[in-house]
Parts: sequence; structure tokens; C-alpha cells
Amino acid sequence: MKQEMVDRIKNDPDFIHLVKTRSSFAWTLTIVMLVIYFGFVLTIAFDPSILGAPMSAGSVTTIGIPVGVAVIISAFILTGIYVRRANGEFDELTAKIKAKAKGE
Repeated sequence: MKQEMVDRIKNDPDFIHLVKTRSSFAWTLTIVMLVIYFGFVLTIAFDPSILGAPMSAGSVTTIGIPVGVAVIISAFILTGIYVRRANGEFDELTAKIKAKAKGE
């Protein structure tokens, strides 16, 4: 790829918008996942009795089991949210940038 084309793409307002939007969205989802995960881990570390409490009287299943499953499911959900937006909005912007770069 020629340097002038690279410079033209880097200075394209759509490319700048794509990079900025995708980056901020990815960081937001990353922070959400870190809060969920470390909230779970820190709860285990500092007050395990919360997650170790039975779900109901006489139950052998603790509150920690469904909370742990929810942590895992939240990772899948956040990944799905990213993929859906990437396949929609981000791919459309990428196609638009490619078309402009090719001169269409």
C-alpha cells in the first residue's frame, strides 16, 4: 500500500470516527467485564460468607453458584453485544472507508 493512500485513510473523518467509536466501545465493555469479574473475586476474597450462604433453608446450593454462572454468561453477552455492533455499524464504516480509498 502506498504511503499516500495510508495517509489519506488515516486522515479520513470516517476512519477517525471508526477508530474513536470502536475503541471507546471496546473499553467500555472491558471495564464492565472487569467490574463484574473482580467484584465476584473480591467478594470471595473479603466476604465469602455472602456467596457461601445457602439459597434457601436446607439447600445445598449456595448463592455463589448462580452468581458464578451469571459472571460467565455476562462474558458471552458482552461478547455478543460487541460482535453485533462490529458486524453492523463498524463493518459499514469500514466498507465506506474502503470504497473511498479505492476511489469509488
